[in-house]
Amino acid sequence: MKSIVIVGGGVAGLELATRLGRSLGKRGKRRIVLVDRAPTHFWKPLLHSVAAGTIDPATHHIDYARQAIDNGFEFVCGDVVNVNRHERSLTVRRHLPHASSPEIVIEYDRLVLSFGAVTNFFGVPGAEDHCLSLDTVEQAEAFRQRFLDRCLAAGMTGQSLDIVIVGAGATGVELAADLRHTVDTLVRYRVSKRDFARDVRIRIVERSDRVLPGLDRSVSAAAAKRLAAIGIEICTETAVAEVTDNAVLTTDGQSFPSAITVWAAGVKGSGLATQLGLAVNRNQQIVVGECLATRDDPHVFAMGDCASIVNTRTNVMVPPSAQAARQQAIFLADHLLRLDRERLPAFRYRDYGALVSLGPFGTVGILLRAIGSRHVRVSGAIAQMIYVWSYQRYVMSNVGTWRTLGQMLARWMLSKTATPIKWQ
Repeated sequence: MKSIVIVGGGVAGLELATRLGRSLGKRGKRRIVLVDRAPTHFWKPLLHSVAAGTIDPATHHIDYARQAIDNGFEFVCGDVVNVNRHERSLTVRRHLPHASSPEIVIEYDRLVLSFGAVTNFFGVPGAEDHCLSLDTVEQAEAFRQRFLDRCLAAGMTGQSLDIVIVGAGATGVELAADLRHTVDTLVRYRVSKRDFARDVRIRIVERSDRVLPGLDRSVSAAAAKRLAAIGIEICTETAVAEVTDNAVLTTDGQSFPSAITVWAAGVKGSGLATQLGLAVNRNQQIVVGECLATRDDPHVFAMGDCASIVNTRTNVMVPPSAQAARQQAIFLADHLLRLDRERLPAFRYRDYGALVSLGPFGTVGILLRAIGSRHVRVSGAIAQMIYVWSYQRYVMSNVGTWRTLGQMLARWMLSKTATPIKWQ
């Protein structure tokens, strides 16, 4: 039986494995295999909330093994250590502590790479050594624990706490708002002997001239206004020159004290991308053509954050976003098998807009071509409802309506009995 192997179970990988499993795996027409180093899937756009402790990732994950059984594909938990494109096989080191043969070889007819991206520090001295990243749940949890420990210490000793977020994209902006909400919650629950909220300084450093530089200027202005209202300091047109263990130094000579520095200023392909002998761009993302096949091997495809995709009509690169990743997965699920008999159509990315959640302080965004060709700017309760629905619709498409509703009910019940901040 011909095999389609998918490396990486992020937004794109999980969506593709689920769709192909349902349409081909369950019918015995193809062997569908998903490989990921983690046992569970977590929606990456929510990592900022994990870092702030406002959600528990255990209540939002999707178990790969369960998903595989329910949807007709196989799951292998492990790291890809080698890909032999000549023999069309890959070697996976499984994460099984008692396995007699920890490495297995999986043959493929089509290989789809969707292993995401990692933080790009752009060679800034000290950044990789002294900054925290939010690429994985583990990193977000490490940040949460450090952040809460520092907050409790500040509340007991009266010392100030400085946090610097490098990058004012969606991740940086949403993280800043969530951290401020966590601080306010700690004060409300009286976890310290004093009101230390005024001693926690959160600063965003951005080299562009505004926050959310990739979005409409009106959305950027609305987000900046709300961030300023809750005490977030915004430093635009400010480039980072160096990061030390207790400060962020800028190219114009400023020095921002920092007990915790978060780098949210860009992404690049992981080390695996450079080991495959495939063409990559300057950010180590795999270069693919208009049908998402790599330029060097027609049997290998790439999608999501690890891929570099340029819209041939506009000559604009498709953004590394969950919205784009889902569209690529749906495209490949619909058209992948046509390669045996016809040429694939070109992938066309459609930007439906973007929403940025500022936690309880509001949601801002823009819906592109929402009414004919008109763009609609949204905020407040309506924007928050759309933001929540976009996530729940994604979960529903993978695990089904009833399981999604059950998870939502369980989280609501837990919210009535537990504190709103995850401590452990």
